[in-house]
Amino acid sequence: MNNLKAKFNQFYGPAILSGLLLVMSFPEIDLYFLAWVALIPLLVFLYSKDKKTAFKAGLLFGVVYFFGTTYWIYHSINKYGNIPFVPSILIVLFLCIYLSLYPALFCLLYSSFIRKTHMPVLFVAPVFWTVLEFVRAYALTGFPWSSLGYSQYKFLPFIQIADITGIYGISFLLVAVNGAFADAILLKQRKIERPLYSLMPTIVGGIILFIVLIATFSYGLYRLNQKRHGVNIRAAVIQGSIEQDKKWDIAYQNAVINTYQELSLQASQGHPDIIVWPETSVPFYFGRDKEFTESLTSFQRQLNSYLLFGSVLAKEQKTNSADSQGLKGKRTAHDTQYQMQYTNSAVLLNKNGNVTYVYDKIHLVPFGEYVPLRKLLFFIDKLVVGVGDYTPGDSYIKAVTPFGSFGTHICYEIIFPGLVRKFYVRGGDFIATITNDAWFGKTHGPYQHFSMAVFRAIENRKPVIRAANTGISGFIDSNGRILAITKLFERTYLTEDIKTDMTLTLYTRYGDIFSYLCIVCFVLLMIKKENR
Repeated sequence: MNNLKAKFNQFYGPAILSGLLLVMSFPEIDLYFLAWVALIPLLVFLYSKDKKTAFKAGLLFGVVYFFGTTYWIYHSINKYGNIPFVPSILIVLFLCIYLSLYPALFCLLYSSFIRKTHMPVLFVAPVFWTVLEFVRAYALTGFPWSSLGYSQYKFLPFIQIADITGIYGISFLLVAVNGAFADAILLKQRKIERPLYSLMPTIVGGIILFIVLIATFSYGLYRLNQKRHGVNIRAAVIQGSIEQDKKWDIAYQNAVINTYQELSLQASQGHPDIIVWPETSVPFYFGRDKEFTESLTSFQRQLNSYLLFGSVLAKEQKTNSADSQGLKGKRTAHDTQYQMQYTNSAVLLNKNGNVTYVYDKIHLVPFGEYVPLRKLLFFIDKLVVGVGDYTPGDSYIKAVTPFGSFGTHICYEIIFPGLVRKFYVRGGDFIATITNDAWFGKTHGPYQHFSMAVFRAIENRKPVIRAANTGISGFIDSNGRILAITKLFERTYLTEDIKTDMTLTLYTRYGDIFSYLCIVCFVLLMIKKENR
């Protein structure tokens, strides 16, 4: 038995096991209760390990964790980027190795600190984890996918506190509970190694954690049963389920438009206040292709409803030919030129077919909508046709309608809590998010993407209307309850009554204060470590 345990540890079995348990806690497997214990093997294993071993364990844990939850990225690279299966998997693996640097650093810091302190694991581990998870959400444009807290999107009484702490408070508590179990397991070993080891910090920490958990669940039940002010609106989402390889094919242009119009006419029978189409749902440049634009606005007048849809917009931007040639100061009247810029946008038409709101996507997808460090990574354009074409927006603008105001979040903008909250600091009634997850086929990606919107609803106390080209489309109330959803690759529409919410939450008002407090604790721990 001891030999098997030694072999298990020798090949980093606890790190691999923790990674696998976390993978199973996320959609679509959804065994979310596993996240409450998944990190125990890793935390116990790291206690007696040197820095090099700890870093390797964290790297291996991270590769299993992130590859298991982001493997689906290969689908778009392979199918639509025309890159063979093996190289596409290797690209995803390379991304996972980068993401794994964060848990690797966590493991290194944790292992080098915990053995030399009286502080309990239930405090040290969540501080280190939360800070690094928060940094990952912003570093190199940010990629907060697979944040630990997202595994709990179905556990509504527990996650209501996100309207105070944001998603990172949920991650903190999950790691703290894992840490409490690790403390219990390590207690005997710590006492043997350090006869003067004080039990008091662990006991006090456990009591405080227990009180915090009781308070968290009590707050959650209060919020779930609270009556809040708002009005009922009727909304419809259209899921055209257009295959990605046909979406921009000119031969299918009329068929795509007809699909959305037919589904919208059916949805209009329910008299919705607003109908929402997905990201880039119109297969033409709205406003520039005059014939198609006039046809769409004419159709819109039949619906007796507002229409929100995604479109690529082509805009002329003034440039100066003398400037572009390095001849500043020698301009002439003939130097002005126009350069075409493209934005991934959302457009709102009122009942009369007039444009009342345009939002240009702010947070573009690197290597999908633009190429960072283009001069250095010039070869990327050859890998995926069309990348690097879009210009980011810069305005956190909301649409204002007779039935309420809302921001529109395009594609993976919805996974950035700090971005979404900026639209609602001065109020707002609901959240609209439009996306095209056809890129990821029938993988776990679309399910994970949808689950993250649950937290944006809770953090800001705004119901969510979500329209996705191939799914998952649906509605989420301001408590995070999923009211209705579609199936993947189903050509359909949904109509639902949702209640707006006038609540201005602490998270909306003040942002990631909790994460900043964790950073302060992190710095203090590092100072303590250096002075020891």
